[in-house]
Amino acid sequence: MELGIVGLPNVGKSTLFNALTNVGVPAENYPFCTIDPSVGVVAVPDDRLQRIQKFIACKKLVPAVLKVVDIAGLVRGASKGEGLGNKFLSHIREVDAVLHVVRCFADSDVTHVDGGVDPVRDIETIETELMLADLGVAEKMREGLRARIKKGEKEAVLKAAVLERCLEVLAAGKPVSVLAFEDPEEKKALKELGMITAKRVLYAANVDEDGIHGETAPAKAVSAYAAANGGRVVFVCAKFEAELAQLEPADQKEMLASVGLTESALASVGRAGYDLLGLQSYFTAGEIEIRAWPIPKGATAPQAAGVIHSDFERGFIRVEVYSVDDLEKYGSESAIRAAGKLRVEGKSYIMQDSDVCHFLFNV
Repeated sequence: MELGIVGLPNVGKSTLFNALTNVGVPAENYPFCTIDPSVGVVAVPDDRLQRIQKFIACKKLVPAVLKVVDIAGLVRGASKGEGLGNKFLSHIREVDAVLHVVRCFADSDVTHVDGGVDPVRDIETIETELMLADLGVAEKMREGLRARIKKGEKEAVLKAAVLERCLEVLAAGKPVSVLAFEDPEEKKALKELGMITAKRVLYAANVDEDGIHGETAPAKAVSAYAAANGGRVVFVCAKFEAELAQLEPADQKEMLASVGLTESALASVGRAGYDLLGLQSYFTAGEIEIRAWPIPKGATAPQAAGVIHSDFERGFIRVEVYSVDDLEKYGSESAIRAAGKLRVEGKSYIMQDSDVCHFLFNV
């Protein structure tokens, strides 16, 4: 899963990025501190790995990973050359979803580019700039596709039709996400166009410690906006998370408990991102490693095998499968088998969240 972080300058984007990735990108109090895109790869916490390890000894645990791309803050007029962020939007055109960081805290020591905290205004500023950026890219693509159509490229005809629908809604001041594409080829064409406003959005309401549970007016405003526009929201105190990331695990638990939390922002962002993108995890477990594999909900067993290696999908024969709950109930794979709970499934099997699998395939 890959998220692209967007937001105004000085809303806590880089602070949150640092907390999530522990990379150490500068997070100073002035606009455009981030002038180059930063990329981090982080593990998504999943306690089911440890739950499996209690019964299956292994050398290492391998969680699912989250790739995060941070770019310079966008400002009003970015699509016309204001600021720096618009120069780096190409770096998030390929991501799966957008992580939109919204400032919901007041701090006289941290400059706000528009003078004060107003999360809905800030969201609309960013989304307007993203729509204008998409509009500019789409208009350039239109000419290129017309030239390809004249050459007789059939693929360009479908892509041009999808692009025209995008242009129509963008010109009307709406994001591409309002469009519905049912045909798989149209969906593929849309993805290849790389429209940022076609992506699903996870809003990260960056609060202070007094609003860490989302009970403040600015945080509630973000929640309402997300609900009305098909997005999701998580509440994050980026400053708190940056401090948390520097501690040992035991101290982290104590610090989280002191503010009434049970998990870090990374866990909540990862979980919300999974849900937003319709993902779930299955597991493989053996002496070498126990690994979590992210797959779309509704994926078949061969498709899940293909996440490990394309040869597994092509040569799929069957899968032996049980759940993490089964392992905890019976205590071992052999006991699961003896109880008749180890299932043998074929090509039509729809994978379930928390499945533990052994795939059989022909090379």
